[in-house]
Amino acid sequence: MADGPWLVIGLGNPGPQYAGNRHNVGAMVLDELARRGGVAFAGAAGPLGRRPQAVTADVRLGVLPGGAPGPRVLLARPTTYMNVSGGPVGALARYHGVETGRVVVVHDDLDLPFATVRLKLGGGEGGHNGLRDITRALGSRDYLRVRVGVGRPPGRQDAADFVLKDFAAAERKDLPWLVDRAADAATALVLDGLEAAQQRFHAPL
Repeated sequence: MADGPWLVIGLGNPGPQYAGNRHNVGAMVLDELARRGGVAFAGAAGPLGRRPQAVTADVRLGVLPGGAPGPRVLLARPTTYMNVSGGPVGALARYHGVETGRVVVVHDDLDLPFATVRLKLGGGEGGHNGLRDITRALGSRDYLRVRVGVGRPPGRQDAADFVLKDFAAAERKDLPWLVDRAADAATALVLDGLEAAQQRFHAPL
């Protein structure tokens, strides 16, 4: 494993009115990772005292073989709206010297059935404006993604409206399990690498 920190980003929109939306499942996963690490999010310091529009928490993620603490990870939730997530992500990566291949973005994915978790490196953004802005800011698509399935909108409902609504009642029963599984996947990605994590989390349950 290369030296240097990891940057794990959870995407969402700021404010309590969006907290339960499908679009905010990435932020929910980051809250779970912070809870596991016993840390709280705080305003992030930036170059020359500027703040990169995010809240962050520094944590040792997971446990290495032999019981040593896992690698240093900066957990971050942008406090901007989803479609301009790239600014804070790029600022944090530059300020902390995080290589693009050690940036992990946790996000909702319409192309996966609800409660599905998939991992990948690079590729397209699938119409996800938050990912598109991060790609622009980093100048590369070669960052890691934890894709959290929220399913397709029913009937002819607009996709943008669908992701800005809260999970349905039936989905909310399984939401804690999904958030927990996605947090496990992000941890495995950092500790074990992409291929090993894919083998674990892409296998049928």
